[in-house]
Amino acid sequence: MAALAPTPPGPLETATDLRLAVAGAESNVAMYLADLGRPVSWLSALGDDALGRHVLAAVAAAGVDVGGVRTDPVRPTGLLVKDPGRERTRVHYYRSGSAASALGPELLDDKRVRSAALVHLSGITPALSPTCRELVERALATPADERPYAIAFDVNHRPALWPDGTAATVLRDLADRADLVLVGLDEAQGLWGAGLQPADVRRLLAGPRVLVVKDGGRAAHAFVGRSVRTVPALPVEVVEPVGAGDAFAAGFLAGLLRGESMPRALRLGHVTAASALRVTGDHGPLPDPAEIERLLGPDGRA
Repeated sequence: MAALAPTPPGPLETATDLRLAVAGAESNVAMYLADLGRPVSWLSALGDDALGRHVLAAVAAAGVDVGGVRTDPVRPTGLLVKDPGRERTRVHYYRSGSAASALGPELLDDKRVRSAALVHLSGITPALSPTCRELVERALATPADERPYAIAFDVNHRPALWPDGTAATVLRDLADRADLVLVGLDEAQGLWGAGLQPADVRRLLAGPRVLVVKDGGRAAHAFVGRSVRTVPALPVEVVEPVGAGDAFAAGFLAGLLRGESMPRALRLGHVTAASALRVTGDHGPLPDPAEIERLLGPDGRA
């Protein structure tokens, strides 16, 4: 999607200037993976309009393969508008009938999917339309031992996209069928019970080989089988939080793909998330490689 946000950050109703950027869980993850040196493709659809061309150019400039992105001649590019407030940032979506909402399970026939080591999905996609839900359902219907790639699923609950109240059931079912799942403790509590703790989330989602429960600015917990590894978050001055979860996912996945230990992969997730927290957009600059390596060390601190 395209994204608009007040600059400088402040309430939308009193803003005089808006900054145009790119947003979207999967494209955010793809751009950060490219920043971290991973070859990555983004599959989606954009409208044949100025916003679509802006999004495509920005994602491609980040080093992402966009050859699998189709242009829809009829439907527009989706848009979100951020409304920063004192307590939190509200996000207004304008994506009903968008080009991406018309995606369907045929997307999985793309050669880029068949040759991938990892396919990343989010819980936003099944909320967009019946065909988008079919896409995610089909991806997760094939058992892990019958496909060449692993599937990562970020729960990414967006209440505004689930007005029918089915999010708790649908997202739990989808997440439990993925190989690797990421979920925020706050969103798990909002979906499945206010008093849940990380170990409770693991009992609810016993299917994934790896489950990462992110506890805001405190820590991230990775459950692998019956074991759990916990890595504290890095201290960071937060400018705007939207997009940090996608950045964490990219850092963590990049760490696993390059063979890092679980603690170092979690720490790379924190380092990447910090870059998103420091900017008003969803995609901020990473530290240089030497600084990243220092932060990944056992005693690394921001």
